Amino acid sequence: MDDHHDDRRPGPAPQGTRRWYQEVTPRQWKAMFAAWIGYLLDGFDFVLITLVLTEIADEFHLSTATAASLISGAFITRWLGGALLGALGDRYGRRAAMVASILLYSLGTFACGFAWDYSSLFVARLVIGLGMAGEYSASATYVLETWPTRWRNRASGFLISGYAGGTVVAAELYKWVVPHWGWRWMFWIGVLPVLVALWVRRSLPEAGDWHREIGASATRPEEERPHPFRPLFTGRRRWLNAVLAATASAALYCVFTPAGTGYVPWLSGVAALCLVAFAVQLGGRRGWLLYVSLMATVFCAFLYSWPVQALLPTYLKTDLGYAPGQVTDVMFYAGFGTMAGCWLAGYTGDRLGTRRAYACTLLASLAFVFPVFAVRDNLPLLGVLVFGLLALSQGISGILPKYLAGHFPTANRAASLGFVYNVGALGGAVAPVLGAHLAEGMPLGRALAVLTFGLTLLVILLVGGNVPQRLGRLLDRQAPDDHLVPQPDAGAGVPRGASPRPAAEETPG
Repeated sequence: MDDHHDDRRPGPAPQGTRRWYQEVTPRQWKAMFAAWIGYLLDGFDFVLITLVLTEIADEFHLSTATAASLISGAFITRWLGGALLGALGDRYGRRAAMVASILLYSLGTFACGFAWDYSSLFVARLVIGLGMAGEYSASATYVLETWPTRWRNRASGFLISGYAGGTVVAAELYKWVVPHWGWRWMFWIGVLPVLVALWVRRSLPEAGDWHREIGASATRPEEERPHPFRPLFTGRRRWLNAVLAATASAALYCVFTPAGTGYVPWLSGVAALCLVAFAVQLGGRRGWLLYVSLMATVFCAFLYSWPVQALLPTYLKTDLGYAPGQVTDVMFYAGFGTMAGCWLAGYTGDRLGTRRAYACTLLASLAFVFPVFAVRDNLPLLGVLVFGLLALSQGISGILPKYLAGHFPTANRAASLGFVYNVGALGGAVAPVLGAHLAEGMPLGRALAVLTFGLTLLVILLVGGNVPQRLGRLLDRQAPDDHLVPQPDAGAGVPRGASPRPAAEETPG
């Protein structure tokens, strides 16, 4: 198998006169809308903390670095939420995991409005992280397994654009709500739209791929259903892994709160070792290196993207002295830039292939990084530059679910995607704190530019060079190019080039 092979591009249309959107059925469009509105709420709920960070810091008397750790809080529990809710989706269907996820992060958002100090707000952010992680893994796998194979990059881009739409709505509400009612009302209002999402999802059909390969076994004995985490928490290893999970959670909590002051490097190492231990067990003998390399790639992707996403409002208010209305204007440019970039990423991914589109778009984004932080008194120009930067750098994350999901088979796709993505998402927890600490020795704008530029280059090399798959093939040379693309000579449900594996290696359940 050619290591230089990029993911498969769509072949000729079945009927030359048909447009791509005519190949998508009304049921598939409904699936997209149901998942998209969940992502919109996800983006709305998550970005609230970045918009009101300065108000919270003033009320609770927090430093910039301590306040930034509140953004990190939601990332600490994401690895656990993504894995557990992803496993729920693999075993009982994607719909159940989607509903559970949206309820969980809405509960956390509502609780943020009642926080009485730093610690209580941090705990509420932990709950949000659990739900957000499940939303990503469940909704992404649901849409990718429902839409036509030819247009799954496009489906991925459309879906993730919902997150950017949520940031736009949140920015608009910030301008009207916070100056009149205070920051707490932003969180309370954020819970109301969840009723719409639950109503839309109440009668969804199950994802096509999961229904064909897994759901059809619903009448079989319970033990035959996928159970990705059974090897971790049964038998002799169950107590060891329970201790590893508790240790990783406690270490991460201490790393991103004042509780770990003076011990951050050691605690970070402990947490990393625990999470790698889980990846090794989940991936099996032939898959663990792929899991670890994908985790590292996502980690770097969050490191380049989240300094700007998390601290842009703070930069606008502190370094540039912008009023709430001006912050809203810039965040509108940012949100619509990301949304447009997600759509562009979907089209580009279907035309060029996922990896090539990812690397080329990120390379183009580098031209905008330093100019964004050089503009000070020209709001329209700043808005245009922010639009361009986020369209190319953040927008390309629209096809990240497609890039990751293609590495995993249907039976453990949601759990594997949820675990790999959300462990890597810890880069989003590191990014705002790292940016805030760098800003102690240089202007915040310069710190954000340096982080964004350097880490973007690294992600270009990792994705464009197909590093995770190359490393994975050192242990499993028969791994298929893309599990989301049916192979022409597949037999009995086994992708081309892949031999049947023992359950403990192919599907850890």
